Amino acid sequence: MDTPKYKRVVLKLSGEALAGEQGFGIHPTVIQSVARQVKEIVELGVEVAIVVGGGNIWRGKIGSQMGMDRATADYMGMLATVMNAMALQDSLEQSDVETRVQTSIDMRQVAEPYIRRRAIRHLEKGRVVIFAAGTGNPFFSTDTTAALRAAEIEADVILMAKNNVDGVYSADPKLDKDAVKYEELSYLDVIKDGLAVMDSTASSLCMDNDIPLIVFSIMEEGNIKRAVLGETIGTIVRGKI
Repeated sequence: MDTPKYKRVVLKLSGEALAGEQGFGIHPTVIQSVARQVKEIVELGVEVAIVVGGGNIWRGKIGSQMGMDRATADYMGMLATVMNAMALQDSLEQSDVETRVQTSIDMRQVAEPYIRRRAIRHLEKGRVVIFAAGTGNPFFSTDTTAALRAAEIEADVILMAKNNVDGVYSADPKLDKDAVKYEELSYLDVIKDGLAVMDSTASSLCMDNDIPLIVFSIMEEGNIKRAVLGETIGTIVRGKI
């Protein structure tokens, strides 16, 4: 049996990753693939928490273009993440993976409130925990949520699954054919060079708490398992290199 390198992980899924090539909403094939891949690592004994974004349903930028209040736009984004979390929970449970959704905004009819000790207990019992509604505060991204929750639950690593890129590049590889892919970076490099990995708040949180980050493509089946097993995949970002 394969031996995982990491015991407890936070999987960061963007909303766009769930949309697949259609670019909006939830693509059934993609969410089913994610569920299968998560089940694979749960069966290895890995404790899995998931932070999901909401960009496939609502983006704050759209609100800004409409002249909407920033806080209102961000709260709408948080609600979008709850919809994605519920869809992901359903897909995981169809694959016989016991799952709990915890939200930072109280909505007890559909999910548990986020309670750190309860989340850790679920993980210890082998349940997948999906953290939704961001941090519960406007002006913070779901990248920051992933970094914050990873620190709180003492995760070994953050797995950042992307749908449009297979690692961190010096520039956008779709726009610049000379863009170079990095195999390893430090958080200081990410912040200093302004690399589009995660926002500076999230990067600082990861750096301060010494949480490694692996950026890879979700579109290739089996990549989550490869990352958990410690195979060289995508780009790894550490506190120091």
